[in-house]
Amino acid sequence: MVGNMPFAITSFVGRERDIREVRKLLTTARLVTLTGVGGVGKTRLATEVAAATPFPDGVWFVDLACVSNPALVAQAVMTSLGIIDMSNRTAESQLVDHLADLDALIVLDNCEHLVESTGALCEHLLKSCAELRILATSREALRIVGEHVYPVLPLSIPDSGTTITPTALTAFEAPTLLLERARAVRPEFTVTEGETEAVARVCYRLDGIPLAIELAASRLRSLTMSGLLERLDDRFTLLDFDSRAAVPRQRTLRALIDWSYELSGPAEQLLWARLSVFAGEFTLAAAEGVCSGPDLPREQILDLIDHLITQSILTFAPSDGPPRYRMLETIREYGGHRLTELGETDVRRERHCDYYLALAERSAEEWNGPGQAASLAELRREHDNLRAALDWATNEPTAAHKGLALVTALRYHWCADGFLSDGRQWAERALRCGDPDSPERIPALWVAAWVMLLQGDRDAADQALEECITRAVAVNDRRSTGWASSLRGTSARFRGHNAESIVIYERVLADFPDDESLTRFTLFQLAMSQASDGPDTAPRTARQTIALADASGEQWSKSLALWALGFYQHTHGENDEAVTSTYAALQIQTAFNDRVATSLMLELLAWIAAARGEYRRAAWLLGAIESEWRRIGTSITAFGPYLAQPHDACERTTAAALPESVLRAERMRGEGLDHDQVMARALDNRESAAEPTRQDDAVLTTRELQVAELVAEGLSNRQIAQRLVVSPRTVDRHLENILGKLGFASRAQVAAWMARPPQ
Repeated sequence: MVGNMPFAITSFVGRERDIREVRKLLTTARLVTLTGVGGVGKTRLATEVAAATPFPDGVWFVDLACVSNPALVAQAVMTSLGIIDMSNRTAESQLVDHLADLDALIVLDNCEHLVESTGALCEHLLKSCAELRILATSREALRIVGEHVYPVLPLSIPDSGTTITPTALTAFEAPTLLLERARAVRPEFTVTEGETEAVARVCYRLDGIPLAIELAASRLRSLTMSGLLERLDDRFTLLDFDSRAAVPRQRTLRALIDWSYELSGPAEQLLWARLSVFAGEFTLAAAEGVCSGPDLPREQILDLIDHLITQSILTFAPSDGPPRYRMLETIREYGGHRLTELGETDVRRERHCDYYLALAERSAEEWNGPGQAASLAELRREHDNLRAALDWATNEPTAAHKGLALVTALRYHWCADGFLSDGRQWAERALRCGDPDSPERIPALWVAAWVMLLQGDRDAADQALEECITRAVAVNDRRSTGWASSLRGTSARFRGHNAESIVIYERVLADFPDDESLTRFTLFQLAMSQASDGPDTAPRTARQTIALADASGEQWSKSLALWALGFYQHTHGENDEAVTSTYAALQIQTAFNDRVATSLMLELLAWIAAARGEYRRAAWLLGAIESEWRRIGTSITAFGPYLAQPHDACERTTAAALPESVLRAERMRGEGLDHDQVMARALDNRESAAEPTRQDDAVLTTRELQVAELVAEGLSNRQIAQRLVVSPRTVDRHLENILGKLGFASRAQVAAWMARPPQ
């Protein structure tokens, strides 16, 4: 190939899609700029694209990293193209003369510190040279007419926390690169089953940045993969590479990011440092609330964020709501070091905590209206920041009261949004770290008890409730007294003491009528206790809850009241009505993330299915429920014998009704579904209509039922043909249809199905 492209020294891993896309862009665009954070692999991608893209008059590589004077950009291009400057004409005019009739590609590498002069030169050359193409690499776009920007993203990595096999690692680019480079320094290096998590975690901690991975791999001469992972907390010291082949700013990770920091203006540097207090994504409003000050006016934040995105320091995170932004962990940690140097860490962490405490309290205050689901969705999006705020508050003695307040404000996030384990961890930590006499401790106690009850830890919950009520009564905290009292009723109900729970709930409703949330919370639980062990007032209580919810537009307690109504209807043999109520409850829950509530509703659907003879549906629901409870970290037994007993009965009935192979297959099918798949399938009531039962003549035709009966008698296909006076081939076809409709694999299963008593 004509030109001066450097030859690669190491193998190229991944980026096949990127190479295709950039090559495709170059067929229509005359200037393509590869942008991305430092070390992400822009240069290497550009050289691979150039090597795979022939141009009749050559491909020419120009490294601008060492050019510090903007006036010398054109001269550097001339030098790389081998043009000898022997005249008094400008470098720009000589380049035009040289390139005017050439069909060539120029690769301009490392343009970020010379954006304006490089952009001006590119614009001049492209206007003057009809066949010229330019491929540039820069941390920010050149911002000229006709430029096509192609963001270069980090290498693909497994999701955090996922279990992965050594073979599956090869499907991801970052682990593949790490392992290949590891073998370059230790040829005998292999990955065992036990090390795959460490490999994935190293790549995750390094954000999939190729340069960081290359530097990390060099440390595997003397470290194990687990040892490398342990030392990544000090990544800027650890990832120091002494290769003389690397340019100075690529010998250490810190030097690489220093380069980006130095290219930023003072206000951008200040915002970068302050944004480091955010964990994961954040909104513009959060950035303004946490980072603004006299030296950084709120009205400047948006423009500065835009500049940081342009420089690849921030990335735009797609969102259905307000715009969200994020920093790679490596960039964020660097910003944290800079924030410490500024002496601002404590004040910004406190501002961060205050912002998310206000957000959580606003969400709790708005619980009584129609915005519940949206409010919880916002808290889910901010979960990483909420956790960071709690971490700071529970580690800072002077802010311990804020940790307790945050635990309380997040009660629906913990208990109605699928974060029970986190809620338990942070509640216990905040209570342990906080002042025992702090007024914020009192409501945090009943919130902790609520979490404990849903996890099945009734003894710990009772202790927390006892302390809460004692302290609340002493200071006349009626709100906490009411909630703790209602949760005492919950504890009694979960222990199987329904009569006691009814008395408690009725007293709470009489003593605390002004707390709307507490009233609805207590009413739907009262309906459940009444349905299990009390007068036939459960439907009226459930409908009272529904009416209160409808009056305010609230949905969460309405769904639980519908579930309570469905439970009552099922226990009284009204299974068609029970299905309708439970479907309505489950449909509401699709807007929430309450895994406990949905699991209870799925349980009820399984019991109803078994009662209606829909055993295969009951079986897959039981399998799905088992996985759901496992993911939540609790079980149906946590909610007392009045729910554990019908669950056990459903298990026994379903197991007795289905052949073992069918039962196992259906349960495995349910266990293999994720939450969204379970919800979608459970709400598809058409499945129930297709359930094969002994009563459903629409499942098997009359002739197929005759064949099935003769199979059950032990006759062979030839004997059945003789009995029915048909050909053996016809019997074969009928048997295939029977197996397909019933989901069976053998004649023995058909015989067992026919042997069941009619339902």
